[in-house]
Amino acid sequence: MAILETPRLRLEPFREEHLSGLHDMNNRPEVYRFLSGKPETPEQTAEGIARVTRCWAAWGTSWWAFVGLESGRVVGAGCIQHLRQQEALPHDLESLRANPLEIGWRLHPDFWHRGLATEAAREMAAFAFNRFALHELLAVRYPENVSSGRVMERLGMRYRGLEPWYGMSLATHVLSRAQWVQAQKTSEA
Repeated sequence: MAILETPRLRLEPFREEHLSGLHDMNNRPEVYRFLSGKPETPEQTAEGIARVTRCWAAWGTSWWAFVGLESGRVVGAGCIQHLRQQEALPHDLESLRANPLEIGWRLHPDFWHRGLATEAAREMAAFAFNRFALHELLAVRYPENVSSGRVMERLGMRYRGLEPWYGMSLATHVLSRAQWVQAQKTSEA
């Protein structure tokens, strides 16, 4: 399981120690309205942590808790995971085209508008492109989740349209390997 670090965050694969912080975040109406649409019970949060642990073991990727380096507090969470989670396949190019990897994130509202989602997303995208034979990385969002759309744009993703994911029509964004490589060259210049 990979631990990632940014200037302000430590991205840690979900562990039991994250339960309280994740549960608090996932029960904020402004957060869960873009997830399940309803609050989670502590048991559901614990089940999610257990599922994520299994995903890390099986696929080498899943969800991270974003822990503030200064506060030690869970300020968000993010993932690199299969869009069709129940159909996870090996990470060869053909399988990834059939079941692409997505990048996703959520932040505790106390930490919105500080650039943390973009900071974490850049690190997770680097992990995905460096670790797997990705042709592209996808992100999906509710069309009305404009803030996540802005993070996707800052990451260099391009809007592809509304597509059926998770049983609904979601705004889908894509970042190709070529776009990622070019963005890295631009940021280093």
